[in-house]
Amino acid sequence: MNMEHQAQVFADGAGQSPVPTQNNDSAGYRVVKRAFDMLGGTFIAILMLPLLPLIALVIKLDSRGAIFYRHDRVGLNGKPFKFYKFRSMYEGSDLRRSELTDQNEQDGPIFKIRSDPRITGVGGFLRRSSLDEIPQIINVLKGDMSIVGPRPPLKSEVEQYQKWQRRRLDVKPGITCLWQISGRSEIGFDEWMRLDLEYLRTRSLRTDLLIFLKTIPAVIRRKGAY
Repeated sequence: MNMEHQAQVFADGAGQSPVPTQNNDSAGYRVVKRAFDMLGGTFIAILMLPLLPLIALVIKLDSRGAIFYRHDRVGLNGKPFKFYKFRSMYEGSDLRRSELTDQNEQDGPIFKIRSDPRITGVGGFLRRSSLDEIPQIINVLKGDMSIVGPRPPLKSEVEQYQKWQRRRLDVKPGITCLWQISGRSEIGFDEWMRLDLEYLRTRSLRTDLLIFLKTIPAVIRRKGAY
Protein backbone atom coordinates (compact mmCIF):
# COMPACT_ATOMS: atom_id res chain seq x y z
CA MET A 1 0.00 0.00 0.00
CA ASN A 2 1.53 3.33 -1.02
CA MET A 3 1.65 6.35 1.28
CA GLU A 4 -1.08 8.31 -0.50
CA HIS A 5 -3.46 5.36 -0.27
CA GLN A 6 -2.67 4.87 3.40
CA ALA A 7 -3.44 8.51 4.08
CA GLN A 8 -6.71 8.28 2.14
CA VAL A 9 -7.79 5.16 4.01
CA PHE A 10 -7.54 7.05 7.27
CA ALA A 11 -9.15 10.19 5.88
CA ASP A 12 -12.14 8.08 4.80
CA GLY A 13 -12.27 6.20 8.11
CA ALA A 14 -11.69 9.01 10.58
CA GLY A 15 -14.81 8.23 12.58
CA GLN A 16 -14.46 4.45 12.57
CA SER A 17 -12.89 2.12 15.12
CA PRO A 18 -9.12 2.33 15.63
CA VAL A 19 -7.09 0.25 13.17
CA PRO A 20 -5.61 -2.91 14.69
CA THR A 21 -1.82 -3.09 14.81
CA GLN A 22 0.60 -5.96 14.97
CA ASN A 23 4.26 -6.23 15.93
CA ASN A 24 6.41 -6.19 12.78
CA ASP A 25 9.42 -5.03 14.80
CA SER A 26 11.78 -8.00 14.21
CA ALA A 27 15.33 -8.04 15.53
CA GLY A 28 16.68 -7.80 11.98
CA TYR A 29 14.55 -4.76 11.22
CA ARG A 30 15.65 -3.03 14.43
CA VAL A 31 19.33 -3.53 13.54
CA VAL A 32 18.87 -2.29 9.97
CA LYS A 33 16.74 0.65 11.12
CA ARG A 34 19.38 1.74 13.63
CA ALA A 35 22.06 1.50 10.95
CA PHE A 36 19.85 3.59 8.64
CA ASP A 37 19.39 6.18 11.41
CA MET A 38 23.13 6.42 12.07
CA LEU A 39 24.16 6.61 8.41
CA GLY A 40 21.27 8.85 7.38
CA GLY A 41 21.64 11.08 10.44
CA THR A 42 25.37 11.50 9.84
CA PHE A 43 24.81 12.29 6.16
CA ILE A 44 22.12 14.89 6.93
CA ALA A 45 24.31 16.45 9.65
CA ILE A 46 27.22 16.82 7.21
CA LEU A 47 24.91 18.16 4.48
CA MET A 48 23.37 20.76 6.80
CA LEU A 49 26.62 21.74 8.52
CA PRO A 50 27.26 24.85 6.36
CA LEU A 51 23.77 26.16 7.20
CA LEU A 52 24.07 25.90 10.97
CA PRO A 53 26.17 29.04 11.63
CA LEU A 54 23.87 31.11 9.40
CA ILE A 55 20.72 29.85 11.11
CA ALA A 56 22.26 30.45 14.54
CA LEU A 57 23.24 34.00 13.55
CA VAL A 58 19.81 35.03 12.22
CA ILE A 59 18.09 33.60 15.31
CA LYS A 60 20.34 35.66 17.59
CA LEU A 61 19.92 38.82 15.50
CA ASP A 62 16.14 38.41 15.31
CA SER A 63 15.31 38.12 19.01
CA ARG A 64 16.80 37.67 22.45
CA GLY A 65 17.21 34.13 23.75
CA ALA A 66 18.96 30.82 23.19
CA ILE A 67 19.69 29.44 19.73
CA PHE A 68 18.37 26.00 20.59
CA TYR A 69 15.06 25.05 22.16
CA ARG A 70 15.20 22.08 24.52
CA HIS A 71 12.06 20.49 25.86
CA ASP A 72 10.94 17.26 27.52
CA ARG A 73 9.13 14.90 25.15
CA VAL A 74 7.78 11.36 25.52
CA GLY A 75 9.63 8.63 23.65
CA LEU A 76 9.67 4.86 23.28
CA ASN A 77 7.47 3.10 25.87
CA GLY A 78 6.68 6.44 27.52
CA LYS A 79 10.29 7.22 28.45
CA PRO A 80 10.97 11.00 28.59
CA PHE A 81 13.92 12.55 26.76
CA LYS A 82 15.32 15.99 25.91
CA PHE A 83 14.13 17.11 22.48
CA TYR A 84 16.08 19.66 20.41
CA LYS A 85 14.97 22.25 17.86
CA PHE A 86 16.15 25.64 16.71
CA ARG A 87 14.28 28.25 18.74
CA SER A 88 11.40 29.68 16.72
CA MET A 89 9.49 31.51 19.48
CA TYR A 90 10.22 34.48 21.70
CA GLU A 91 11.86 33.74 25.04
CA GLY A 92 9.33 32.68 27.68
CA SER A 93 6.64 31.72 25.15
CA ASP A 94 5.82 28.44 26.92
CA LEU A 95 4.48 30.48 29.83
CA ARG A 96 2.07 32.35 27.51
CA ARG A 97 0.30 29.28 26.15
CA SER A 98 -2.57 29.51 28.66
CA GLU A 99 -3.33 33.02 27.39
CA LEU A 100 -3.98 31.66 23.89
CA THR A 101 -5.97 28.50 24.67
CA ASP A 102 -9.21 29.90 23.23
CA GLN A 103 -7.47 30.46 19.86
CA ASN A 104 -6.42 26.81 19.43
CA GLU A 105 -7.16 25.55 15.90
CA GLN A 106 -6.52 21.84 16.53
CA ASP A 107 -8.74 19.23 18.14
CA GLY A 108 -7.77 16.73 20.82
CA PRO A 109 -4.89 17.57 23.19
CA ILE A 110 -2.83 19.29 20.47
CA PHE A 111 -2.27 23.06 20.58
CA LYS A 112 -1.74 24.78 17.21
CA ILE A 113 -2.38 28.33 15.98
CA ARG A 114 -1.74 29.22 12.35
CA SER A 115 -0.66 32.79 13.23
CA ASP A 116 0.83 32.19 16.65
CA PRO A 117 1.95 35.58 18.06
CA ARG A 118 4.73 33.88 20.02
CA ILE A 119 6.61 32.92 16.83
CA THR A 120 9.42 35.23 15.78
CA GLY A 121 9.88 36.51 12.22
CA VAL A 122 12.81 34.18 11.59
CA GLY A 123 11.02 31.42 13.50
CA GLY A 124 8.10 31.51 11.08
CA PHE A 125 10.43 30.89 8.15
CA LEU A 126 12.28 28.13 10.01
CA ARG A 127 8.98 26.36 10.76
CA ARG A 128 7.57 26.66 7.24
CA SER A 129 10.81 25.33 5.77
CA SER A 130 11.22 22.70 8.53
CA LEU A 131 14.77 23.96 9.16
CA ASP A 132 13.91 24.24 12.86
CA GLU A 133 13.88 20.42 12.97
CA ILE A 134 17.57 19.99 12.01
CA PRO A 135 18.85 19.67 15.64
CA GLN A 136 16.71 16.55 16.06
CA ILE A 137 19.52 14.76 14.24
CA ILE A 138 21.22 14.93 17.66
CA ASN A 139 18.29 12.94 19.10
CA VAL A 140 18.58 10.41 16.27
CA LEU A 141 22.31 9.88 16.78
CA LYS A 142 21.79 9.57 20.56
CA GLY A 143 19.14 6.91 19.98
CA ASP A 144 16.19 8.82 21.47
CA MET A 145 14.55 9.16 18.05
CA SER A 146 14.62 7.63 14.58
CA ILE A 147 14.56 9.40 11.24
CA VAL A 148 11.14 7.81 10.58
CA GLY A 149 8.55 7.35 13.33
CA PRO A 150 5.59 9.06 15.02
CA ARG A 151 6.28 12.62 16.12
CA PRO A 152 7.31 12.86 19.82
CA PRO A 153 4.44 14.17 21.98
CA LEU A 154 4.38 16.33 25.07
CA LYS A 155 3.72 14.66 28.42
CA SER A 156 0.54 16.76 28.79
CA GLU A 157 -0.72 15.38 25.47
CA VAL A 158 0.02 11.74 26.38
CA GLU A 159 -1.87 12.17 29.65
CA GLN A 160 -5.01 12.86 27.57
CA TYR A 161 -4.55 9.93 25.16
CA GLN A 162 -7.15 7.20 24.95
CA LYS A 163 -5.76 3.71 25.49
CA TRP A 164 -5.56 2.91 21.77
CA GLN A 165 -3.71 6.14 21.06
CA ARG A 166 -0.93 5.16 23.48
CA ARG A 167 0.05 2.38 21.05
CA ARG A 168 2.01 4.99 19.08
CA LEU A 169 4.52 4.97 21.95
CA ASP A 170 5.42 1.36 21.10
CA VAL A 171 8.06 2.60 18.65
CA LYS A 172 10.72 5.31 18.77
CA PRO A 173 9.45 8.74 17.76
CA GLY A 174 10.79 10.17 14.52
CA ILE A 175 11.58 13.31 12.59
CA THR A 176 9.21 12.39 9.77
CA CYS A 177 6.18 10.12 9.49
CA LEU A 178 2.94 9.51 7.59
CA TRP A 179 1.40 12.57 9.29
CA GLN A 180 4.34 14.71 8.19
CA ILE A 181 3.94 13.81 4.50
CA SER A 182 0.13 13.84 4.48
CA GLY A 183 -0.74 17.40 5.51
CA ARG A 184 0.63 17.89 9.03
CA SER A 185 -1.40 20.49 10.90
CA GLU A 186 -4.27 20.25 8.39
CA ILE A 187 -4.98 16.73 9.69
CA GLY A 188 -7.30 16.21 12.66
CA PHE A 189 -5.97 14.59 15.83
CA ASP A 190 -7.77 11.23 15.55
CA GLU A 191 -6.73 10.81 11.93
CA TRP A 192 -3.15 11.68 12.93
CA MET A 193 -3.22 8.94 15.58
CA ARG A 194 -4.61 6.42 13.08
CA LEU A 195 -1.86 7.28 10.60
CA ASP A 196 0.68 6.52 13.33
CA LEU A 197 -1.00 3.18 14.05
CA GLU A 198 -0.92 2.39 10.33
CA TYR A 199 2.82 2.98 10.45
CA LEU A 200 3.12 0.57 13.38
CA ARG A 201 1.20 -2.05 11.40
CA THR A 202 3.18 -1.73 8.17
CA ARG A 203 6.61 -0.63 9.36
CA SER A 204 9.53 -2.05 7.42
CA LEU A 205 12.70 -0.74 5.82
CA ARG A 206 10.76 -0.22 2.58
CA THR A 207 8.10 1.82 4.37
CA ASP A 208 10.75 3.92 6.13
CA LEU A 209 12.53 4.62 2.84
CA LEU A 210 9.28 5.61 1.12
CA ILE A 211 8.35 8.02 3.92
CA PHE A 212 11.88 9.46 3.97
CA LEU A 213 11.88 10.06 0.21
CA LYS A 214 8.39 11.61 0.27
CA THR A 215 9.45 14.01 3.03
CA ILE A 216 11.49 16.20 0.67
CA PRO A 217 8.58 17.14 -1.65
CA ALA A 218 6.31 17.48 1.40
CA VAL A 219 8.71 20.00 2.94
CA ILE A 220 8.89 21.91 -0.34
CA ARG A 221 5.06 22.08 -0.58
CA ARG A 222 4.90 23.29 3.06
CA LYS A 223 1.35 21.97 3.37
CA GLY A 224 0.18 22.28 6.99
CA ALA A 225 3.56 23.65 8.12
CA TYR A 226 3.12 26.35 10.78
